[in-house]
Amino acid sequence: MNVQEKLKELLQKQVIPDIEDALDEIFEQINDLKNADDETKEDVKELQEFKADLQEIVKDIDSGDLSDEEAQEIIDDIKNAMQEGEA
Repeated sequence: MNVQEKLKELLQKQVIPDIEDALDEIFEQINDLKNADDETKEDVKELQEFKADLQEIVKDIDSGDLSDEEAQEIIDDIKNAMQEGEA
């Protein structure tokens, strides 16, 4: 499996589903409260934009527009962010 395929799998099987789960949780909270404050609305907007960016990366992988170096940098960034999130 090459670097782009590893990145695509990481995005499609872990990162994007995690973002979707986070969005679902926020929407449930909004539904329970029957309202969303500005901070929550901003969180939703940022997560939706991040998800769109990740989906764009998947498209770049599919079209061959992402180099091995770029793919590895993104993988490293994701792994670092995951480690920081666990700390």
